[in-house]
Amino acid sequence: MSEANQRQLPIAIHDCHQLLAWIIPKLDQFPRTRRFTLGEKLEKLLMEVLEYLLEAAYQKGEVKLQMLARANRKLAVARHLWRLGFELKSCSFNAYNHGAELMVSLGKQIGGWRKAAAHGG
Repeated sequence: MSEANQRQLPIAIHDCHQLLAWIIPKLDQFPRTRRFTLGEKLEKLLMEVLEYLLEAAYQKGEVKLQMLARANRKLAVARHLWRLGFELKSCSFNAYNHGAELMVSLGKQIGGWRKAAAHGG
């Protein structure tokens, strides 16, 4: 995607892409017993978040709000699974903390986008 096209998309899409680029190698390092269950589920959820955000970028009105709401719900599940991965010792505290911060930041971006869209933005 060209730099000009990337700038036209909402920052939440860029942030979600960056989160995926950072977290996928971390999920690859999960213990084998977790990589193909918890790791794959987390990756799938975050890819669905990106998909819903991209869909929202090209929609208007109620459909846009629905896509953003779905993205937000998927992200909420991903946050819980990421915490579970940490509790099961599948990632370090530093990795968990950084990933959690990225997810919280993305959630704030989605919330702001939803609020703007609800007010006609």
